[in-house]
This record gives sequence, structure tokens and C-alpha cells, in this order.
Amino acid sequence: MPIYTRTGDKGKTSLFDGTRVLKSHKRVETYGTIDELNSNIGVVIAEIKELRLKNKDIVEELEAIQHDLFDIGSALATPHPLPVEGLEKRPKEFEVLIDTLTKQMPEIKYFILPGGGKAGSFLHVCRTITRRVERQLVALMQKEDVDQEIVVYLNRLSDLFFTLARYVNYKEKKKEVRWIKK
Repeated sequence: MPIYTRTGDKGKTSLFDGTRVLKSHKRVETYGTIDELNSNIGVVIAEIKELRLKNKDIVEELEAIQHDLFDIGSALATPHPLPVEGLEKRPKEFEVLIDTLTKQMPEIKYFILPGGGKAGSFLHVCRTITRRVERQLVALMQKEDVDQEIVVYLNRLSDLFFTLARYVNYKEKKKEVRWIKK
């Protein structure tokens, strides 16, 4: 089966139920950004594996997040709200991981600039993409029904990416750059 279908050559795509919509539709934009986030997580995983940080748990969690995002993207590609199975427990799991990692690092008492090593920097990119998809989802929710758990998930996920960025930079001994107001 070829990867190309030619059905999108006129700027439209199909949702899971067969409904044809413009590729600029808010729903398509939202699950497209989920896909972008998922791809960036793949970059982070590759970088962390290359670093050999000896923290298999982080890679496993990032891969689990990739699976979650595929499920969320699938739910968003359906024009009626579909609950994503098991999604409601994930924000609490993220909170436990955030708390665990935070206890292992120096306390943060100021704003930091995104950066550090490659993996940490890419995790900051993932955080900002997560915030963007969260904004897109909220805009979509103004017009269409969407599973509310997805918003909670994304909100906590961005917090997790911030913590993971700090943690990976800490493990790599990359200095956090303090934001200084001019």
C-alpha cells in the first residue's frame, strides 16, 4: 500500500468518521501539533539514549507519553468526544515523578532561561509545544466537544517537561541560566 493517497491534494483531509475538513481546521491543527510534539519527544529519547544517563525510567516514561499522545491524537481526529482510556490517572503519575525528580535537584528560587544541553533544550521545546497544543485545544473546545481530561493531561505534561529539562541538565552538569530582569 503506498504512503500517498492524493486525497489531500486540494487542502482537505478526512477525520476518522470520514468527515472531510480543511487541513486548516482547528481540530486538524490541534492533532497536528500533538504529532509535532510526539516527534520532538522522539528526538529527546534519541539524545538521552546517546548520553547514557543511566536513567531507563525517563526513556520509558517518554515512550509512554508518546503512546498517550497517539491516543489523544486519535481521539481528536474524531469529531465527537471520545474519552482516552486511562488518561485521567496520568496527571497524578506525572506529579509523583515531578516530585521525585525535584527532590533530587537543587531548589529553584528564580526563573531560568530555556537551554542547557541538547536533551534539556529539546525538553524545553517539548514544554513550549505542549503549551501551544494546550492553547489550541482550549480554542477547539470553544466550538466543539472535547474530552476535558486531555486539557488536564497537557497542563501537567508541560510541568513534567520543565522538570525533566532541569533534571537532565542537572545530571549532565549543565548550568541553569538565571533570568535577570533588565
